Formats: sequence, C-alpha cells, structure tokens
Amino acid sequence: MSQTISITAIASVSPLGNQSSTIWQNYLKNTHFFEKHFLDHKETWAAILDEDSKALVGAMRDSDIKYKALDKSVLYAMLASRKAIESAGWGEKDIFGINIGSSRGATDLFEKHHLDYLQSGKAQTLASPTTTLGNISSWIAHDLQSSGPEISHSITCSTALHAVLNGVAWLRAGMADKFLVGGSEAPLTDFTIAQMRALKIYSNIDERQPELAEWPNRALDLEKNQNTMILGEGAAVCCLEIGKKENALAFIEGIGYATEILEHNISISAEASCFQKSMKMALQDTDLSDVDAIVMHAPGTIKGDLTEYRAIEKVFGNKLPLLTTNKWKIGHSFGASGILSMELAIMMMQHNRFIGVPFADHPFRVVNPERVIKKVLVNAVGFGGNAVSVLLSL
Repeated sequence: MSQTISITAIASVSPLGNQSSTIWQNYLKNTHFFEKHFLDHKETWAAILDEDSKALVGAMRDSDIKYKALDKSVLYAMLASRKAIESAGWGEKDIFGINIGSSRGATDLFEKHHLDYLQSGKAQTLASPTTTLGNISSWIAHDLQSSGPEISHSITCSTALHAVLNGVAWLRAGMADKFLVGGSEAPLTDFTIAQMRALKIYSNIDERQPELAEWPNRALDLEKNQNTMILGEGAAVCCLEIGKKENALAFIEGIGYATEILEHNISISAEASCFQKSMKMALQDTDLSDVDAIVMHAPGTIKGDLTEYRAIEKVFGNKLPLLTTNKWKIGHSFGASGILSMELAIMMMQHNRFIGVPFADHPFRVVNPERVIKKVLVNAVGFGGNAVSVLLSL
C-alpha cells in the first residue's frame, strides 16, 4: 500500500463485553459464550450480549425519545461508535466519514412491523425509516454530531471488512483524513434463525451428543461431519486515519478482495478461489514467512471451514501461520464479524499471545514461544463468495 493507514481505536459490544480489558480476559478463557434461547419455536444455541452491555444499550435507548424506536442493530453500532471516537480522541472539530454496514439490518424491528401489518392491515408510521439499512450510519452521525460523509452497505458476512476497504479508499484518495468503519448485527430473531436452519447450517448439537456438547460450534474442526454454525449479536467499529500516527494500535499493511463466479446462491469453490485471490492481493508486498497468524472466517460449517483452510494451504504451502477463529466462542455475527476478528488480531499482537481453538487438533496450534506476533491476516467471506483479506501489523 502506498500510504500508511493507522487504526487509532477499535471498540465493540458483543457477548465478550464492551471494554478491551474485559474482552481480552474473556478471550483467555477456554469457554464459549453460548446459551440456549427459545428461538424459531425451539431451544436454540445463541450468543447474546453480556449484562453490562445490555444495560448500556438500554440506557442509550432511554436517553433520547427518538432512540426508543430504533432497532438493536442501530443502538449497538451507536454504542460502539461512541467508545471508538472517545478512545481515538476525535472531538467536535474533527471531520470524519462513517461507513457502518450490516448483513441483515433491522431484523428484529422489521419482523415486528411485518407481524403487526399482517394482524392489523396497517403499517406503523415509522416502519420504513427505522428499518432501512441507511439508518445505521445516519443515526450514528446524528449521535456523534459528525459532518462527514455517511455510508451504509450490506455485503453479507464480509460487510465489516468491506467497510474497511471503503475507508482505506477514501483516505488514500485524499477525500478524507479520518473514517469510522465497521458493522453491526442483531440477528437473534425467529425468522433469521429459521432461515439458517433452512440452509441446514445451524448447529443442532445437544446433550444427546455428549462428545460434542462441550463445544456446540465446531469452527476450525476440519473433521466434523455436521454443520455447527451458531449466531451471535454485536457491533464493532474502528477509527482509521491517514498516515503513521503515534497513537496507532496497529497499521493496515495490505488489503485484498475477490469474488467467485456463482454456481448457486451460497456457493464457494472447493479451494475457495476467492480467498486465494484476496489473500494474495493483501500479501503482495509481504514475505509469507512474516505472517504470524491468520484469524479465519471459519463459521463452523463443514464446507466453509475446510475450503478456507485449503485456500490457505494453496497460498502458504506447508509453512502455515498460526490459524484461529473466534466463532467457536461468540458465534457468527454476520456483518459485524470482520471487525470482531480484527479486534482479536490486534489484541493478540498487543499482548503477544496467540488465542487458539481449544478442540482443533492440528499442527498449526503449536506456538513457538520465541516468535513475536506482529503481523496477522484477517479473512471474511459472505454468501456469494465475496472475500476480503486485511493484513495488520504493529
């Protein structure tokens, strides 16, 4: 990349918490954050926000009469955005762009409005403005009183990393000096879960499978014989600035993207050619041996995990970096997942400690104690084979 891009802050609200110290401590625990909830007419694994985060979201909703009608996906993003710009030190005089996306958007509110319409025959006044995708960035801009450009988009599960791409493009083009980018998702609704079950990718591991029940999402278990994806909720954003800033948490050293030719709506090739292309693009100026770890997309499905692993093998050969994912712990948060993966990558570099997958029994879990983690590649891909790879460094 011709110009250095600094990440001067990253903030999230997720099942792991909303403070960096709490989030890191939860990453150090070899436990998942899934609980059973009654969704789609049955007990269902899901990862919900922690109690402190739910209280903060509730306080935000109650702080302004206009916020009471907003979907949780908007409120989550607003909370994370407040924390991020405070951490970055952005003030009233700073002009910054906003690009926050979502895969599903206002799922909870849309389902409620639609049910009300089916029952009453009438749509509520705010049904449309509170369920449009654009209202995420618009409300963040209102809450932060910003004056830069506002962008919302949806590119399925790679949405958050596509926001990073957009922010980098604006900064490198000289059209902005600062950009707030990220994704938000509140997908724990009956209809969303039903859609995942219809695709036959949702985890149905239960107590009748004691050998698997300890880890209901088997992300990065390359020998599993059933799909085990579980949904989680949350939002994550980061502050990007042009140039090498003294307060930078990390730097974006490379970006890559690619799209596969579709065979069907959720197809991906056996060796994930989209990932091969996106990783090669992100790594074009980097010696492969310098990449210390990869935070994989790895959602816990048979094909999704295995094809990404094969793509990594194609790119790196038999000298693989350390491989990990956080979806075994907090599930798949769709549009927010890419920045949550970046957060894990940055924390591993900051603490020089690899966070692996406890049940993934493969050679790439072997950590060289003398190796410093200073370059981490982050992957994301969504329905349609739209892959993004971002190389981060200290």
